[in-house]
Amino acid sequence: MTRREFLTLIGGASAASLSWPPFAARAQQTGKVWRIGFLTPRSRPSPPAHDSFSDAFLRGMSDLGYGEGKNLFVEWRYADGDYKRLAGFATELVGMNPPVIVTYGTAAARVLQGTTKTVPIVVAAAVDLVGAGIVASLARPGGNITGLSVIDVDMSTKQLELLKAISPKLSRVAVLLNPGNPANPAVLKHVQASAPALGVEVVAVSAATPQAIESAFAEAARAGAGAVIVAADAFFSGQGPQLAASALAQRLATISLYQDHVSAGCLMNYGQNVADFHQRAARYVDKILKGAKPEDLPVEQPTKFDLVINKKTADLLGLAIPLELLVSADRVIE
Repeated sequence: MTRREFLTLIGGASAASLSWPPFAARAQQTGKVWRIGFLTPRSRPSPPAHDSFSDAFLRGMSDLGYGEGKNLFVEWRYADGDYKRLAGFATELVGMNPPVIVTYGTAAARVLQGTTKTVPIVVAAAVDLVGAGIVASLARPGGNITGLSVIDVDMSTKQLELLKAISPKLSRVAVLLNPGNPANPAVLKHVQASAPALGVEVVAVSAATPQAIESAFAEAARAGAGAVIVAADAFFSGQGPQLAASALAQRLATISLYQDHVSAGCLMNYGQNVADFHQRAARYVDKILKGAKPEDLPVEQPTKFDLVINKKTADLLGLAIPLELLVSADRVIE
């Protein structure tokens, strides 16, 4: 080995041992490799893999020419439904000084907002980014945060109407809330405001762990509820099987924002496709990596709403789905 080859080998090994910021700087110079952060309150599946929302984001990045493990490296941080872990993860990711951090949910977005004013943040989906004080406006978000805002607060009224259409005698509905989600109280207020016109009373139940979900549905049944509206929440979004099992055990109809819930056995969903939101978030990341500033990228608020009905669950609950709903549904699980 020549002296030049030896020095080249040593230099390469030293460079490989450097921490993320210098590596990120080299990546930005070459334009070939990007290392970004991703913070989500959801649980990571076991064995280690990505959840459906993270997979959707990676598909979006792939469509734009970014391949994980090739020219894209993602520092994944899953809070496993424990919102108390978000602050530590946010500090960790911000300390790495990545070119952008992607996140999901109002709670995680707020934590990152309080952690950094400089690192660009792309919110893949969160309820009412303006109302939550995370961005100044949809057209001009200002600051270092932009992304996609879910219209869930208004959806809750329509979800209540759908439950009433399927179960005309429904007189009491529970709203499942996560006490750690700052956006959930607004959902409850909207349901309470629209309930009297439909002749429905509203009770609130809460859960922040998988075990608490079972208890919350039992509480809803004891309170005389015939159905449950699951508020939009990053933790709840990954709990479809637990929600479906708890609902069927108490013979309660359920509706939420998430299509995954219906596939798992919940009665129906109505709202925007959150997995699609994650895929679309990739466009924001791509623009920022190419030099755009979050403050100049308007917040997107898609207006397409999907209705998915699980007819098998309806049959188990003894509910007859009106023909007009079956015809208008985007998908019916037989």
